Amino acid sequence: MDLTRAIHSRRSIRKFKSKNPDWRDIIECIDATRYAPSAGGYNVLKIILVDDLEKIKKIAKAAEQDFIAQTQYVVVICSDTPRLANAYGKRGEIYARQQAGAAIQNFLLELEAKGLSTCWIGHFVESKIKEILEIPDEVDVEALFPIGYEFEKKYSRKEKKNMDSMLYFNLYGQRKMRERGKIDI
Repeated sequence: MDLTRAIHSRRSIRKFKSKNPDWRDIIECIDATRYAPSAGGYNVLKIILVDDLEKIKKIAKAAEQDFIAQTQYVVVICSDTPRLANAYGKRGEIYARQQAGAAIQNFLLELEAKGLSTCWIGHFVESKIKEILEIPDEVDVEALFPIGYEFEKKYSRKEKKNMDSMLYFNLYGQRKMRERGKIDI
């Protein structure tokens, strides 16, 4: 699948087939996270692949999203933020979030390319997830991803925001690009 097609076709899925994905395919998708940019070359991501069905049920409860329990696998992406904070101070926390976001996008696009589906879960009780998976206090849980096959393909898709409503040129709020070739003095 080409990149543009993967970007345009990827969407959040909350209803899955009973067919189980091959865990090796999920590992290959996780591998794509290693290629995301990282501040100073520090890779602070920690990733947990959960296949224990009892833990998955507890994760679904901690996220208050029952559909998570339909899946056989959940990927939990974490950041060992203190490593970047030691190197960059307070900005290190921002860099950790940026690295996680870039890595997650790689992961999502690889899932799409393999025909797997997920939903980015950002709402959860972090202390409960940490307890269930024995994650150290200093490590941040960034997101949860139940993995499966989409129950049924629905080709209707919400129209995405028009780019004109988000793109500015040279200044915040400036909607027109200056003409090239003219020199403003």
